[in-house]
Formats: sequence, structure tokens, C-alpha cells
Amino acid sequence: MEDAYKFLNLSPNSDGSLTRLNQVPTLPASPESDPDDDSPTVALSRDVQLNPANNTFIRIFRPRSIPPGTKLPLVVYFHGGGFVLLSATSFFFHQSCNSMAARFPALIASVEYRLAPEHRLPAAYDDAMDAVAWVKAQASGGDPWVEEYADFSRVFLMGSSAGGNMVYRAALRALDLDIRPAKIAGLIMNQPFFGGVRRTESELKHLDDKVCPLHAADLLWSLALPEGADRGHEYCDASAAGGEKIGRLPASVVRGYSGDPLVDRQKEFAKMLETRGVHVVKQFIDGGHHGVEIFDPKFADALYDDITFFFFFPPLEKNGLFFFLNHKNYTLRKGENLVRTNMKL
Repeated sequence: MEDAYKFLNLSPNSDGSLTRLNQVPTLPASPESDPDDDSPTVALSRDVQLNPANNTFIRIFRPRSIPPGTKLPLVVYFHGGGFVLLSATSFFFHQSCNSMAARFPALIASVEYRLAPEHRLPAAYDDAMDAVAWVKAQASGGDPWVEEYADFSRVFLMGSSAGGNMVYRAALRALDLDIRPAKIAGLIMNQPFFGGVRRTESELKHLDDKVCPLHAADLLWSLALPEGADRGHEYCDASAAGGEKIGRLPASVVRGYSGDPLVDRQKEFAKMLETRGVHVVKQFIDGGHHGVEIFDPKFADALYDDITFFFFFPPLEKNGLFFFLNHKNYTLRKGENLVRTNMKL
């Protein structure tokens, strides 16, 4: 465990908290346009309070120029960091949300949630549900950007790594809530962070991965899970619980990369969702590594393109079967079979 603490730049304190060494730089919100910056990827952003008792907030991003009368998807975004590290204000998450808002285009509501071990799970999930409740409240009026531009029939939950895990847990909880007039139209889980007691082939293959080695992932789970829980807990192992309600989840993207130690769990997760009746868009890409979009703009661009297509071309249904348009080869995909787009729906 000592090596894992060192790898993650963490120092444990006697009271159970952590000192996070080598903090990642953060960026402030930018609520006003810079007249000297004409970059098409620039978006505006500002922070709004979520739950003052928990010191949580939402950083809202919007495209700088939005034509009058335009309604955009509202994306509730949960950042990564193993439930222990980083922030919605971390510079690469801020820049990513900035780019997504301009590229999709969409309103991005990036959630600043509580971190473990100071606030062990389910604290982050509770904060995610505060964000879902915030969306419902906004549909009746509130933040002027959201009120003017959000299409509440197209709310998406999106997250990377631990944030992808949060999307799944929050979406399951939301099934038991009435959030009308808002509607969660889809889920985007990019390299979702799951684990388990059993080791997978990809975990053993990438045992000493430079980004997400197994000993570091194990430490993160030991810090994030409820006291006394092991990696067999449902928060970690997605196959441990969920029941029939899983099949009521909306269409879902599950994305992963062959170079990620967690990719086998992500594939198992996608298969589990499909088995339960969820309409899953599986995006498993050769190459890459955990969090690759943070480091490589080409992978970031590919992610943004694929997610844009999911937003604006949702699964099509005919006779109880769902088809997924694939913008790269202009075909309709049913399971693993490709069907020409000239098929009449």
C-alpha cells in the first residue's frame, strides 16, 4: 500500500483524512467573453451553488454564441479521479467541459462532489442525486443560462472513470424518482471505474500500468468504499446488485480502450447491461489507456465526435428492436450485425 500512496501522491493522516500532494492546477470559471479570443472552442462558464451544507457546486458551461431560440442538450458531467482525487475545477476537466460545450454544442453541468476518504461512498452518489434534483428544479426556472437554453427532454448523464461509475449509480437511483418535466435521455460512461475481488485478464496483463496500476486502483477502492467493505461491494462490482430495474435504464454508451487495465470489466459491464435489456452503444477502441483523452487531443476529438452523434441521433426503434446509427460507416447496427442505412424504418 505504501507504494500505491506514493504513486498517487497521497499521504495518509492519523484522523483518516489525506494530504493530497502535488495538487493539479485549477482554473476559475469564465462567465464573460474575452473580446480578443475568437477561438471556436471557447465557451463561457460560471459556478452555481448545489448543496451549501456539503460545499458542493456546479460549474455550468455554455457555447459562447447561441442563436436565439436554440435549445441544447443538458449534460450533467461527473469528473474522474477514483473518488479520491481531483475536482471539477482541475484544469484538464475544465478545458474538456469547455471544449464539449462548444463542440457538441450543449450545456455542461460539471459537478463538484465530495471526495473520499473524508466522505466515503455513497457521499459522491448523494451529491450526484443533488445534481439530478437541481436539474428538475431548473426546469421550473432558475439559472438564466439553463432556463433559456436547456432542452429538458434531452438530459444526459456523462462521466469518465469514477464519474462513469457515478453515472450508473445515479441513473439507477433516478429510476425511482419523478423528475418531470426533465427526462434523462441517455447515459455516457467513458472508461467507467469498476472493480471486484476476482482479477480480470486485462488487469493482470497491465498489472504495472503507468496510469492505472492495479495496486493504485486497489488503494482507491479501499479509501472510497464504506468502512469494512471489500471490492465485492456493489459500488465497486457492478454485477453484485441492481436487479430488474437495470433494464429500465435509458440508452447507454459504454466506452473503453484496449490499453486500459479496466477494459475487461467495462466489457463485462456493457454485456451485463445488454443482458438486462438496456440498449447499449459499445465503443471499445484499440490502443489508448485509462484517461487517454486528457493527454491526447486525437482521442479527445474522437470521443467528442462519437458522443455528439449519440446526442443528436439516438437509438431508433422498430418492432421492439433498437438500432444504432454509426456515423463513421453510415450503417445501422443491431447488436454486432451491420445493416445498410437504406433500410426502411
